[in-house]
Amino acid sequence: MSVTLPPPLIADNDDDAVALLRQYYGSTYLDAGCYTGAYFDSWAPQNRAADSNRFTADDLVAITFLSVAVKAGAARELLVTRAARFAELLDAVGPDRDLVDETGELTPDAPILLLEDELRTVTDVGRTIATKLMARKRPRLVPIYDVVVGRVLNTEKVHRDPIREALRADGGALHTRLLRIRAAAALPDDISALRVLDVISWMHGKSA
Repeated sequence: MSVTLPPPLIADNDDDAVALLRQYYGSTYLDAGCYTGAYFDSWAPQNRAADSNRFTADDLVAITFLSVAVKAGAARELLVTRAARFAELLDAVGPDRDLVDETGELTPDAPILLLEDELRTVTDVGRTIATKLMARKRPRLVPIYDVVVGRVLNTEKVHRDPIREALRADGGALHTRLLRIRAAAALPDDISALRVLDVISWMHGKSA
């Protein structure tokens, strides 16, 4: 299954893609006109590196900016009763890194899949919440899935590997373009190429 890129990412120039990013993040980064989802990337930055191998209350707050939330029972599983298991799985995934550099398809025993599978056994945590939590911990490695982005990219059935293949095609041309669009929108480097793809796809899908 291949990714279907939205029109702003197949146009001859980057103007429409840059405009969508500026609309989402504000004409100046995180100005009063930005979408609430813009705060997902920057929430509690002082704790993210130190807590990269465990889910925290800040992560649960961050995903609320993307219009999802975990219930009290799920929060307790993530932060208390199953915290050690999730820390073990996050450690097995390894440090954050660019998805474009991952050379192979996922196998059923891949740590990133085991983490997602475990998250989806938590009370009321489905695919969308799981990937948003994972993207908080590994923003360059894990693409966020939701129904709008899945519909736009044609990745409802399989999301991660088709995106990886699209990023790697033509010598990484899409990955390079996403970074160029990010720079043109004057966004900070800690917003990953995957997040640029996610936002452009979501903004296009919501307006279509």
